[in-house]
Amino acid sequence: MDIAFFSTKKYDRITFNQQIEETPHTITYFEDVLSPETVALAKGFKAVCVFVNNPVDRKLMKMLHDIDVEVIALRSAGFNHIDLEAAKESGINVYRVPAYSPEAVAEHTTALILTLNRKTHKAYNRVRENNFSLEGLTGFNLYKKTVGVIGTGTIGAAFCKIMQGFGCKVIAFDPYPNDEIKEMGVEYVEKEELFRESDIISLHCPLLPQTKYTINHDAIEMMKTGVMIINTSRGALIETSAAIEGLKDGKIGYMGIDVYEQEENLFFKDLSEIVIQDDEIARLMSFPNVLITGHQAFLTGEALHEITKTTLHNLTMHENGEDVPNRVSV
Repeated sequence: MDIAFFSTKKYDRITFNQQIEETPHTITYFEDVLSPETVALAKGFKAVCVFVNNPVDRKLMKMLHDIDVEVIALRSAGFNHIDLEAAKESGINVYRVPAYSPEAVAEHTTALILTLNRKTHKAYNRVRENNFSLEGLTGFNLYKKTVGVIGTGTIGAAFCKIMQGFGCKVIAFDPYPNDEIKEMGVEYVEKEELFRESDIISLHCPLLPQTKYTINHDAIEMMKTGVMIINTSRGALIETSAAIEGLKDGKIGYMGIDVYEQEENLFFKDLSEIVIQDDEIARLMSFPNVLITGHQAFLTGEALHEITKTTLHNLTMHENGEDVPNRVSV
């Protein structure tokens, strides 16, 4: 199958080129995001491959249908950026990578917690300037702290294990409890109790209508003063304006995010010479107790290998007329 590969980065080329020869597929790489302005590049291809930063709405779906594209191959687990209703109407199959390396995201989540807590990013910059003062670098022990985990799929489960290794008390909320998590000693509680009891809250759930703005004004009001909030899942799980207010009044003591509500216009780009027009992320970056990374939690060699393997396997199964278990639909 001929694949039009959009939003290409160097690491994409490396990992896909390593595995493409073992498949019947060919790839043409484009650095552009798939959009109404660039959709003509996909003419003549049966499949397009897009990343999580590339929305495909109803208009774009129709344009893909009109040039005979059969498949949208997502090289991501999330699919909230795809209009699945429009895909169904257009007869376009959408395949995703449901699990590539849950440990990669869970470990990055832990890195955000430790960096925010022990302020290693600030210490690094100080020491580079020959400043060895410890003033303002006091953190806290993770040991015996209560960590609330919202969403206990593969990533949430991996994160629970890590936090238990630190000696934390782990509680969780998920409409569909994970028996493996229960056996580990993690207690499932109602979301409101999790908000009230947790010293650290970490989000590991998909973005769905019922999960949008899980962290909002009311939720923050229930939390402990000085709570740490971490999001390595989807940006719109946090209502940004509410988080800013919580940071300003001290209710939120620390916040670490690898995702952002309006990230599609920012992340995966070098904007170092540009004045960012997004006032909310500019405000977030002004807080000394906020740490932002640019959607890199997934970015390990192991994860990239699995993403590539599953993406190509999805397309091979499709081409062979087989049912693809990683198909997403309404």
